[in-house]
Amino acid sequence: MRAIECLKYGSSENLVLTEVEKPTPKDNEVLIKIKATSVTTSDVLIRRLDVPPIQRFILQLLFGFGKPRNPILGMVSSGIIEAKGKDITAFNIGDEVFAYGSVSPTKRHFGSYAEYICLPEDWNIARKPNNMSFEEAAAIPYGGLLASHLLKKTSISKGDKVLIYGASGSIGTMAIQLAKHAGAHVTSVCSSKNFDLVKSLGSDAVIDYTAEDSESQLDVYKYVIDAVGNDKSSALKEASKKALTPNGKYLSIDHGTPLTPKAAFMNLQSLAEQEMIKPVIDRVYPLEKMSEAHQYVELGHKRGNVVITV
Repeated sequence: MRAIECLKYGSSENLVLTEVEKPTPKDNEVLIKIKATSVTTSDVLIRRLDVPPIQRFILQLLFGFGKPRNPILGMVSSGIIEAKGKDITAFNIGDEVFAYGSVSPTKRHFGSYAEYICLPEDWNIARKPNNMSFEEAAAIPYGGLLASHLLKKTSISKGDKVLIYGASGSIGTMAIQLAKHAGAHVTSVCSSKNFDLVKSLGSDAVIDYTAEDSESQLDVYKYVIDAVGNDKSSALKEASKKALTPNGKYLSIDHGTPLTPKAAFMNLQSLAEQEMIKPVIDRVYPLEKMSEAHQYVELGHKRGNVVITV
């Protein structure tokens, strides 16, 4: 089968289209013929491994020294079940599904930058929402699960004010929708060119983080949600950490290890089927343009998700 392999850590030029052996499902696994995957910020981080020495050592313990232990990156997939192990009961051959190759910090599987992938039945796999394309389904898991992880730490009541910093990215666009679903009054922080996007997702107010008067536009919020993490900051972001009600909380995607339980994944499927959430796709690339897709994500300005068709 065709696959993109990361030959070593570093630049996107190390992502090479190769031919590898097609996987065979174990008794408890399904074989998915992949139709679409996505390039996430985490994929870029793992490929580059451009982090301080101690963090780099820890990451290489997890993923491999010098090059990824599994050279085929990617954790998001959507496609069709082509084969299954003898113990599979929840899925049939021909089912259209989408999946995320992680259910816990110790249970994760890369390999979606390819034509096929095998995953255990009880991991984060579900039938693709009928109202979505394979490309749209591939744009749900990463941002949806990380946004769910952040929202899990809240107890939003109807009308609570929530500020989302980095609202136009894959995590932020899902966080807007999940917070609105919970009843929040949402203020989105992004660049002015993305105002229309975040408003279309339900944002009640917007702040341009590049504006000179951005800090003066802050209100006080029950929750300030940082959807971009420690790598990006601004005077507005620092000020937002203090723009809290007496019992308010500041939550960052970089606080702790994100959890991706199956219950959260199935909730995303349900919300997508009910059209309560919709994924945002910025660009779509073919598999052979993976390096170009990584270069675009690396710029740090994508709107929602970058999807790869296989």
